[in-house]
Amino acid sequence: MKRLATGTAVTAAATLGYAVGVERRRFTLRTADLPVLAEGARPLRVLHISDLHMLPGHEAKQRWVAELGRLEPDLVVNTGDNLSHPRAVPAVLRALAPLLDRPGLFVFGSNDYYAPKPKNPARYLMPKGRRTRVHGPQLPWRDLRAAFVEHGWHDLTHVRRTLTVAEQTVVATGVDDAHLDRDRYSDVSGRPGGAPALRLGVTHSPEPRVLDPFAADGYDLVLAGHTHGGQLRVPGFGALVTNCDLDRSRARGVSRWGSHMWLHVSAGLGTSPYAPARFACPPEASLLTLVPRGATPHTAENPAPRRAVGNVR
Repeated sequence: MKRLATGTAVTAAATLGYAVGVERRRFTLRTADLPVLAEGARPLRVLHISDLHMLPGHEAKQRWVAELGRLEPDLVVNTGDNLSHPRAVPAVLRALAPLLDRPGLFVFGSNDYYAPKPKNPARYLMPKGRRTRVHGPQLPWRDLRAAFVEHGWHDLTHVRRTLTVAEQTVVATGVDDAHLDRDRYSDVSGRPGGAPALRLGVTHSPEPRVLDPFAADGYDLVLAGHTHGGQLRVPGFGALVTNCDLDRSRARGVSRWGSHMWLHVSAGLGTSPYAPARFACPPEASLLTLVPRGATPHTAENPAPRRAVGNVR
C-alpha cells in the first residue's frame, strides 16, 4: 500500500512538472480547412489568435507569436484575453508587430479588462450559477485598443463591419465578453444583407446564448476563445470543463452549430499566472483556410510555425 501511495505521488508530481514546465511552453500551430465560403469564392487564410494572457517576461511566447507573421494570412482575428499584467501592453504589441500590418479584427475578454487573481481551482468544477465572480484591478485595455486601431485593426465590440479581404467581401460582427455578461447581441442582430463571401461572427466566450442568434441570423462561421481547450484534458475523455455553458466536446477546435454555421474555438496561447499548467492541451494559434461549401474539412497540428510556413498541413 505504501509503495502504491509513493508511486501515485511520484506520478502526480511528474505529471504536474510536465504540465507546468513543458507543455504550457509547447506552442503549436493548428491548421484546418473550413467549408464556409460562398460558392465560387476564393480561399481565405485566417489566423485565429486568442488568450495570450501575456506577462512582460513572456519572451519565448512573444518570439513564437511574432514568427506567425511569416504565414502571411489574409486576415488576423484576435478573440481576446491578451493581458495578464498592467505593464503587458508593450509585450503584446511586440508579439503581434509582424501581424499588425495585416487586416485584423478583435474583441476583448475579461483578462483585457481585469487582471487575474488567485482562485480556488475547484471553483471551475462548480455549477456556473454557484460561482462568485472575482475581478482583479483594471487593466489598460484602452491603451491596447488604441494601438490595435491605430494599426488598422477593427474593433468589433457590438459592431458590424463590411470589409474587403483578399479582394472578397466579408461581413464581420462581434460582441463584448459574454463571460462578463457584457454581450448585447441585440445591438447587432439581424441577417447581414448582400452576398458576401463570408459572414463572420466573433466573440470571446462561446456562450450558446451568443452562438444561437449568430446561427439564426445566417452567419457562416463564429470564432471564439476563452475555454483554453479545457487546459487540463484527460486523454480519451477530453476537457473536464469549458468555463462557460459550451459543452465539453466543443472545448477546442472545429464543430458544427446548427445546420449552417461552423464554430472554431481556440485553445489559446496562455494560462492564468495563478494556474500555469496545461496537460494534453498545448497552447495554440490556428491557421484556418476557408474554402467554398461542399469541400471536406481537414485539421492538423504543427509544433512550430517555422515548419508550417512552407507547408501548413
